[in-house]
Amino acid sequence: MKTTLYTANSRGHANYGWLDTHHTFSFANYFDPERINFGALRVINDDIALGGEGFDTHPHNNMEIISIPLYGALEHRDSMGHTEIIKSGDVQVMSAGSGITHSEYNADPNKPVNFFQIWIFPNKRNVKPRYEQKTFDFFQNKNKLIQIVTPDMETNEESLWIHQNAWLNTGIFDKGQEINYKIKKEGNGLYIMVIDGEFMAEYQKLNPKDGLAIWDTDSMKIKSLSDNSRILFIEVPMA
Repeated sequence: MKTTLYTANSRGHANYGWLDTHHTFSFANYFDPERINFGALRVINDDIALGGEGFDTHPHNNMEIISIPLYGALEHRDSMGHTEIIKSGDVQVMSAGSGITHSEYNADPNKPVNFFQIWIFPNKRNVKPRYEQKTFDFFQNKNKLIQIVTPDMETNEESLWIHQNAWLNTGIFDKGQEINYKIKKEGNGLYIMVIDGEFMAEYQKLNPKDGLAIWDTDSMKIKSLSDNSRILFIEVPMA
């Protein structure tokens, strides 16, 4: 097993007034040649936008984009004709494929919104752009991982899907609960991101917004060290 620790305070950081953002991997004005990507995982941005603020219309292509609101509400508009609002408990996926434009704004004029934006390289180029979102009840399903994103060949209607052999799982765990994550596709790597609380991953303690990249293994054991701890698992191809 090989691992790399990404502590919360080692991430790239920028504060534009309307946006306070942290970048796990090189993005915008943050560049670290040692932190370009982890396999097919290209971006994990932890964004907080003030009330009514957001990202103006901008283009994307050939990228699978996953948005996970942690609190607040985010309004999405795109060139496919979607106008949607996602909030805590919702997950959104967008296959940029051959090209789309979209905007993202805080849907509440008075309260901030915090969300993860995750980019994963696709395994098919120039596909037809697509959009999908689902609502998950994480608190009603405490102490187990909930699969929120799967590959396109999956037929699990309870999950969203993307054009990549990647799986995203998240869950809320009480103190002392253990997770034994098994890699779903041989050769894939696993990126763990703590959202809230504290976890122990093998012998490494992880605090809020810490990340741990793991590869050359077929499983990983995690233990929650506090009540209502939330964690995100991102399994991606390494090649």
